[in-house]
Amino acid sequence: MEKARPLWATPLQFVFACISYAVGLGNVWRFPYLCQMYGGGSFLVPYIVMLIVEGMPLLYLELAVGQRMRQGSIGAWRTISPYLSGVGVASVVVSFFLSMYYNVINAWAFWYLFHSFQDPLPWSVCPVNGNRTGYDEECEKATSTQYFWYRKTLNISPSIQENGAVQWEPALCLILAWLLVYLCILRGTESTGKVVYFTASLPYCVLLIYLIRGLTLHGATNGLVYMFTPKMEQLANPKAWINAATQIFFSLGLGFGSLIAFASYNEPSNDCQKHAIIVSLLNSSTSIFASVVTFSIYGFKATFNYESCLNKVILLLTNSFDLEDGFLTASNLEQVKGYLASAYPSKYNEVFPQIKNCSLETELDTAVQGTGLAFIVYTEAIKNMEVSQLWSVLYFFMLLMLGIGSMLGNTAAILTPLTDSKAISSYLPKEAISGLVCFVNCAIGMVFTTEAGNYWFDIFNDYAATLSLLLIVLVETVAVCYLYGLRRFESDLRAMTGRKLSWYWKAMWAGVSPLLIVSLFVFYLSDYIMTGTLRYQAWDASEGQLVTKDYPPYALAIIGLLVASSTMCIPLVALGTFITRCLKRGDTVPGA
Repeated sequence: MEKARPLWATPLQFVFACISYAVGLGNVWRFPYLCQMYGGGSFLVPYIVMLIVEGMPLLYLELAVGQRMRQGSIGAWRTISPYLSGVGVASVVVSFFLSMYYNVINAWAFWYLFHSFQDPLPWSVCPVNGNRTGYDEECEKATSTQYFWYRKTLNISPSIQENGAVQWEPALCLILAWLLVYLCILRGTESTGKVVYFTASLPYCVLLIYLIRGLTLHGATNGLVYMFTPKMEQLANPKAWINAATQIFFSLGLGFGSLIAFASYNEPSNDCQKHAIIVSLLNSSTSIFASVVTFSIYGFKATFNYESCLNKVILLLTNSFDLEDGFLTASNLEQVKGYLASAYPSKYNEVFPQIKNCSLETELDTAVQGTGLAFIVYTEAIKNMEVSQLWSVLYFFMLLMLGIGSMLGNTAAILTPLTDSKAISSYLPKEAISGLVCFVNCAIGMVFTTEAGNYWFDIFNDYAATLSLLLIVLVETVAVCYLYGLRRFESDLRAMTGRKLSWYWKAMWAGVSPLLIVSLFVFYLSDYIMTGTLRYQAWDASEGQLVTKDYPPYALAIIGLLVASSTMCIPLVALGTFITRCLKRGDTVPGA
């Protein structure tokens, strides 16, 4: 069986697959947000510390387990102990949940990419209303980019209770996204190995082009100064450290089983320690690189909005007080406002409610992450650039490459244990198993293309993986160090690679990393309990803004089911294995 196992054509192909999987949308839309929230440049301190004590050791552990056991997640953990099969099953369940909703982002990227060829860009202006007397009311109250996202793309309902029908345009884009994924994974490592060269390298090319463009934009320096100015007081904020640890953990894709699956196709002599260091350092460097790009564009957008706000105030005061054109400028605005308020108090009081308070700092402080950053903030900046269609095509093509690269890892985590299973692979060829997984995911994913689909997307994004992954990786680390035995695992690694395991890896695996995971687990559990009733952000079309609402009971039940369905796999499979073994020996279960 081991001889027949497919292999990567070269070690470089394996590294590209890991980079393509690990470097994803989180690097572009989550890390810049965390920098903004937790002290700009000072956030790099907890981030680098967590990379050293958590990211690199756990990544090496998963790669080493996959390479040593030469099986997918279920088989690998079953080999270590039959009672640990549930860890692999939990990984597959979490990866299945992730695949269901993650490819919807690729569907949205396709949707925006197709619309990027229009002139003007459809999100750059508000559409006219039904009787053609002015602009659409919802769009006027929001912005043109928000309107295009919430109304034209999602056609979002006012609450999660109002599901609405499936939107056929996003549904077609979702089918297209799954078709693309299927073609990429069709022949296993043979086809995936070729695709990852593109999905791993092309985003860097686009980011480099965007960096050059971003640095030449008016106001880019405002964004970069904001990013790199450290707020050292944030180092005393425990949430900064918790978010740094969480970002490293999820960004590397630990616990999903994808890294174990990829490493299982390596030659046993492959130097996975070197590859773990390369992938983790490249992943973190990409996050910082993407932040420089994001903040240069963020600075441009903030400066543009700030100057537009100033120009509106100048125009308002010039017209209201019959001032000479060009007399009022940004430099003397505050001085003239003070003079007008004292010289013409009654007239100034009439105009005062219409005078906006323009602040560059406030514009830069507006922190956005996730789909809000990708599909609203970025599109807001792109529409104001010259040759906006070109920058839009490049940006959404990059998002698509990042998304597809991560999807290859997600599907590998599901497919490798299935194709490793004799019971399944003896009846169905690899292509049929891949097709079936893609079809089932696509069919269930249609839920996210309904009018309430974005609310369900947020539920899956927030709750399907967090606690489950922490528990999975904790059990993995404890299993290798204390059940399989650290000394035994060390001798296995030396036999495979000829390299002695240093004290650093052993100290991290045996003590520091598990304690850190327990701390994160306790934090998230207490945070969920202390939050009380879980709430979500709903779109209010009449106000053109987001409002906070409580989740209905059935949504809370589904959140509980999402968390339990993966975490309970670990104890339930262990119990099932114990009962089966007792029955095979002819014993009775104690207490039965």
